[in-house]
Amino acid sequence: MKKRWLIVLAMGAGMAAGGGAWGAEFRPPATPLVTVDPYFSIWSFSDKLYESWPVHWTGKTQPLCGLIRVDGKPYRFMGKEERCAEVAEQKALAVDATQTHYTFQAGAVELKVTFVTPMLPARFNWMTCPVTFLSFEARSSDNQAHEVRLYVDAGAEIAVNEPTQEVVWERVKAAPGEMRWLKVGTKEQAILAKDGDDLRIDWGYLYLGVPAGAAYQAAVAGASEARGTFLKTGKLPGQDDARMPRAANDAAPVLACTAGLTAGPGAAAEATVVLAYDDLYSIEYMQQKLRPWWFAAYGSFEKMAEEVVGSLAAIRAECEQLDREVREDARRAGGEKYAQIAALAYRQTLASGKVVAAPDGKEPWFFTKECFSNGCTGTVDVAYPGSPYFALFSPALLYGMMAPVFDYAESGKWPHPFAPHDVGRYPRANGQVYGRMQLEKQMPVEECGNMILMTAALVRASGSAEYAKRHWKVLTQWAEYLAEKGLDPENQLCTDDFTGHLAHNANLSLKAINALGAYAQLCGELGEAGAAEKYQALAKEMAGKWAQMAGDGDHYRLTFDKAGTWSMKYNLVWDRVLGLGLFDPQIASKEAAYYLKRQNKYGLPLDNRADFTKSDWLVWSACLAEAPQDFQKLVEPLYAFLNESPSRAPFSDWYWTSTAEVRGFRARTVVGGVFLRFLYDRGLWQKWAGRGGKPGSGAAPAGPAAR
Repeated sequence: MKKRWLIVLAMGAGMAAGGGAWGAEFRPPATPLVTVDPYFSIWSFSDKLYESWPVHWTGKTQPLCGLIRVDGKPYRFMGKEERCAEVAEQKALAVDATQTHYTFQAGAVELKVTFVTPMLPARFNWMTCPVTFLSFEARSSDNQAHEVRLYVDAGAEIAVNEPTQEVVWERVKAAPGEMRWLKVGTKEQAILAKDGDDLRIDWGYLYLGVPAGAAYQAAVAGASEARGTFLKTGKLPGQDDARMPRAANDAAPVLACTAGLTAGPGAAAEATVVLAYDDLYSIEYMQQKLRPWWFAAYGSFEKMAEEVVGSLAAIRAECEQLDREVREDARRAGGEKYAQIAALAYRQTLASGKVVAAPDGKEPWFFTKECFSNGCTGTVDVAYPGSPYFALFSPALLYGMMAPVFDYAESGKWPHPFAPHDVGRYPRANGQVYGRMQLEKQMPVEECGNMILMTAALVRASGSAEYAKRHWKVLTQWAEYLAEKGLDPENQLCTDDFTGHLAHNANLSLKAINALGAYAQLCGELGEAGAAEKYQALAKEMAGKWAQMAGDGDHYRLTFDKAGTWSMKYNLVWDRVLGLGLFDPQIASKEAAYYLKRQNKYGLPLDNRADFTKSDWLVWSACLAEAPQDFQKLVEPLYAFLNESPSRAPFSDWYWTSTAEVRGFRARTVVGGVFLRFLYDRGLWQKWAGRGGKPGSGAAPAGPAAR
């Protein structure tokens, strides 16, 4: 293990990438720092990392502090520690799929700080581990040798919901992998005791780890004492603070560490700090507490930490390759600005949910959270817009999102003939909470169509109809519902429920028709030729009727009964993605041409009723354009929203197209929908889906770099 760390420390020059990879300067509305799941989620809401304290996606403070001393002079590069007024000037920021790169100038030393989260689909176990690495590279800017001391701390507030909650801490005595670990968590440890939206975790333990060598120090102390001591002496307090339990905001206990380096005229000196979170149990499903997948894979936090930390060199190399390849594929698919949108969406999509071991412990299930929506989990119409990401990168997790819904629908606890909206409120998935099963609050056509279309995408991505066969009875039931109710939907909600109930919804009808075509395709995969022919003919007939019912001159209507209206027809994309052959291609072309006339500075509105939009649907609607330049024209305003929005929040999927202000929702799974353009290229889809790691794969040698 020690040798592995020596290799990492020697590779600074070779692994410094990312920061200069992008062409134009891009200012994210929120910069991802630590992105693991809805609880272990830390962002910077400022242009400069030192202008404010890092925060949870809810906006609550999650204090991370970073200081550097160069030849004895202190500078601040992360957090708003006002006792260190001198900042290491931020020179660059670049956000890639798995990494965020900052570059600072501290006197005569250039400091690169990279946040690395191993979201590598080909390494399934690594991808689910609750770990983010902070990698530091110090280079001399004047060809002279400089003494450098780095300081990082993580506050106890990261492990509480309210800062008044009492915490306890300790050094981990049996430190895995010759690492030095500190940990902090609440005294009460109320595991999975509450559910809701605007919540932080208050059980489990936050860990900070550094190599056990002499170059590193680690201690637990009050924030003022730890930072003040470092600013004065370059060291930490000699003993850990022993006054506990105490509130997280009582003298603000922090897990602190330092590293000593020499920035000389040669290769960069490098150091690494590890942040991790052991949540013990992650989800309650039907009153059963479920372990995180990484625990099922490794058996303990210690074994996970030893394996993942010991594999840091391989993780960095594979993250560099994935970032580069995602960037290049996205550029070819949609241009430079689309590539930046995709990079920003990548980590958020996976970090908006939690991968756990299913109740039988054999498969990974993925529970999403509706962040700043209503806190629901297992929400079908949140999984649906995010599904292109999972169909592309991890078919196992596409099924993992649907499996709890199938299980709930088949359990006898769900009383309706259509698919449920959700399976609970995060992190307690004990049955639907949305509308408390009131019929008028359900989304019958919406959720039936979503489940069938996602199943068809999963079968296409995985190359196996086994996933459909497992749940054929309920899929057939939902297809029959759509056959009866889907062409001209009744007055009901769809996924855009914030616009209210809507009858005769033309876009919802598109979903039903494409879902029936997808069901016919699944029938064929399972050898049911008669049913395949029947449903294909029905879907084709309905598609012909739709064109007549929705037509309105140079576009298609919002509702069949209202001339002069219009809306995004984002559900049409599946006709091409799945090769259903149901609709005249001219319908998509006509719609895309109309969208170019209707878009505002920051994007195409959802429909004629308001000027807000949904960023996921915006990209899907842009995919209807045949010409690459038209796709770019429709997507570039989304880039402008991200780059210019006055609302500092993780990638929002609901915002005003006139002002770029966020209307609601943030940090949600649905931004995975921006990857739908990748699915238009069959070869690209097969390439990524084929690499998607299978459950149980972790540090096996097979990965993107080895294939």
